[in-house]
Amino acid sequence: MSAVIAKQIRIEGIVQGVGFRPFVYRMASERELFGTVLNDSQGVLIDIEGEEETVSAFILAIKTELPPLASISRMQITDIPAVGKTGFAIAESRLGSSHVAQIAPDSYVCSDCLREMFDPANRRYRYPFINCTNCGPRYSIVTDIPYDRPLTTMADFPMCPACKEEYEDPASRRFHAQPNACAECGPQLSFADAAGQQLAVADPLEEAIKRLKAGEVAAIKGLGGYHLAVDATNDTAVKRLRQRKHRDEKPFALMSFDLSKIRRFATVSELEERLLTSVERPIVLLRRRDDHPLSMNVAPKNKFFATMLPYTPLHYLLLEQFEALVMTSGNQSDEPIAFENSDAQQRLEGIADCYLQHNRRIHIRTDDSIARLLDGEPVLYRRSRGYVPRGVKLPSEQLPVLAVGAELKNTICLSRGDQAYLSHHIGDLKNQQVVDSMKQAVEHFEGLLEVQPELIAHDLHPDYLSTHVAGELSNGRPLVAVQHHHAHLASCLADNGRTNKAIGVIFDGIGYGSDGHIWGGEFLVGDLHEFQRVGQFAYRPMPGGDAATKEPWRMAVSYLHAAYGGQLPKLPFLQDIDEAALKLLLQMIEKRLNSPLISSVGRLFDAVAALAGVRQHVSYEGQAALELEMLIESDDSDEIAYPLDLEKKDGLLQVDAVPMVKQLVLDLENGIPAGKISARFHNGLAWLILEVCEQLSEAFGPLPVALSGGVFQNRYLTERAAKLLREAGFELLLHRQVPPNDGGLALGQAAIAGAKAARG
Repeated sequence: MSAVIAKQIRIEGIVQGVGFRPFVYRMASERELFGTVLNDSQGVLIDIEGEEETVSAFILAIKTELPPLASISRMQITDIPAVGKTGFAIAESRLGSSHVAQIAPDSYVCSDCLREMFDPANRRYRYPFINCTNCGPRYSIVTDIPYDRPLTTMADFPMCPACKEEYEDPASRRFHAQPNACAECGPQLSFADAAGQQLAVADPLEEAIKRLKAGEVAAIKGLGGYHLAVDATNDTAVKRLRQRKHRDEKPFALMSFDLSKIRRFATVSELEERLLTSVERPIVLLRRRDDHPLSMNVAPKNKFFATMLPYTPLHYLLLEQFEALVMTSGNQSDEPIAFENSDAQQRLEGIADCYLQHNRRIHIRTDDSIARLLDGEPVLYRRSRGYVPRGVKLPSEQLPVLAVGAELKNTICLSRGDQAYLSHHIGDLKNQQVVDSMKQAVEHFEGLLEVQPELIAHDLHPDYLSTHVAGELSNGRPLVAVQHHHAHLASCLADNGRTNKAIGVIFDGIGYGSDGHIWGGEFLVGDLHEFQRVGQFAYRPMPGGDAATKEPWRMAVSYLHAAYGGQLPKLPFLQDIDEAALKLLLQMIEKRLNSPLISSVGRLFDAVAALAGVRQHVSYEGQAALELEMLIESDDSDEIAYPLDLEKKDGLLQVDAVPMVKQLVLDLENGIPAGKISARFHNGLAWLILEVCEQLSEAFGPLPVALSGGVFQNRYLTERAAKLLREAGFELLLHRQVPPNDGGLALGQAAIAGAKAARG
């Protein structure tokens, strides 16, 4: 028999409202250990007493057998005197004046609840709001802290005796499950017509299914807001949704009942299956099958379907009878997702034919997250439902910082101690509605985290709406302007828990540079404190300014002018351009009229897509680059790489794309197909990245390489560059916890502002 010892275990992280105390209770009781477990303002506190070997086994179980929604960010174990305790109990919570406990993200419906929901003998049979401590709504229904039912939107629904008994029973799976409810006492469905008029139908769910089968567009209230849904096999319905939502070609997201149905229209690898079925339940980009039964208008000119599994009980009940449903965000273009019933009926008027609603209030809207496998591991393209408000650990503690992100794919970030908390996806700051949503997110986060930031970080661009919001929110607090591409580098460093210097390869569409020009093809050497721009793509005019982002042919003409002057080669895409418009554009380039200088690789992708005849106009951001990538065959053995000149000029390594343009034009004249041209362009960029990094390594010594910016959502380029860099001996840093696009930018801003403050 080993000696009797006692330990006090302090646990921080997502450990409240996720069944952690009942889990500890069971672990201790099974091992016949003695003591208590309780919630307090920091997380969970455990006093445990027993034989040394058994206590060690208990601590290991706490670390390795967590409840599905729980995560531990810090565990501190200290010795305390053994006092001969008997029994084990869940003690009354001790909540102090300052809270550092974390709120759990919204979660999928667990397998235990699903079994109950489909069991005719269960009292929650086919109840669309079934949940327990292991699943269900969290972040989207929390109105304040501590996380307790009166401070959630479930305060509207007093529990019936049966639910109350479960809620108070430590042995129940629903012990302190704040959203606990049943058909007797919980939220209910309702059905409304296109005008938002409530209809007295026998079964709102069955009515919605009937309407979807008839080809109607249904607005469906879910966990974090509304989806617009149609039958994904009904081509007419999918086209109708595109027309009404003014979403011409951008891929729609899909939801399907289970993996067996998904495999009918997409291939699913073992790792993709794990991502699809994870507790976060993100949308996952899956390669589509050639023989799929879905409408071709779901994802035009795309080899991938953005697919998710159901994550609420309502979704499971809705999807039983469908191959797949389009489930796209319930909003007009450029607006935030609708999440309140009356607001949805007003904003979705003219789009939705009917509404499947419920009366559980959503306190904070939350879009679906988007992920894919890249370089053999998951990467997030949008970090929202399922991940927020989970913290990202910073390399060290810092002053509390509010970072307001940039203009596109906006998120905000609030730091507390050594944790950075990114908000849900807010959207593109193009109108007042999105700005108001951003301000609501700031207020919500400051309340949830009980922290008042001492610094406000924002993008260097003086005209971004986010910059103006930072000024409005400052109230005398210092503002820290952060250069866009430095923020991308810092975001990747923080994502990987690094503070040391790295080579940053930062490729994106547009970012305001320190010299007043538009950057986007940058090579940096820096850390969280500072950066040095050591390389760039040569500046080219962007004729028409922002108009060029929607008309890729403008950048194609700009690059042709750089290569050939005013005597442009006779390429097919030029034949579709009005002669007067082309002449005017050339004058703009030559005289630098409304043609800001730009070093952007994103705009270079646009130019190549236009030159290759892939896309002259776009209807959504990144469309030309995506369609260019889609042309590359997965088994393409073409190793030819277009040349890109590299020379030292004005103290910088400068990349000139003119040789690439000239070779591309020769290939077009020789009838080389667009897919081959795309592969050669991507290959050229990958080899260029390696060449620059090798030269910088010689100048600055061996440094890790961080790849960041929206261009590195491109799977082919990222994986090709990663392979070359690793083979050359470089340590590679890629994004994993936050997106490489501007959705992860606020993390970098917060980390930089915190690091600057630490240096005084």
